[in-house]
Amino acid sequence: MSTPPGPLLTVRAALVLLMTIVVGLVAGGLAYLADHDIPTAVLVGGAAAGGALLLFHTPARPLTTTSTRR
Repeated sequence: MSTPPGPLLTVRAALVLLMTIVVGLVAGGLAYLADHDIPTAVLVGGAAAGGALLLFHTPARPLTTTSTRR
């Protein structure tokens, strides 16, 4: 018997993609409500999703609270 394959996406990748889709849909929806133009809403949503993907994919670094100077 062989071992089953691993998951298709990691939990982190799934969360990043989910948050990206939500941001794109919200931005596109707001753009459509403001202008009632579907092509503009799609472009705004796509741009927002691209920016969100870059933001959410960047790993967060913890802040250091200790100082090296004394």
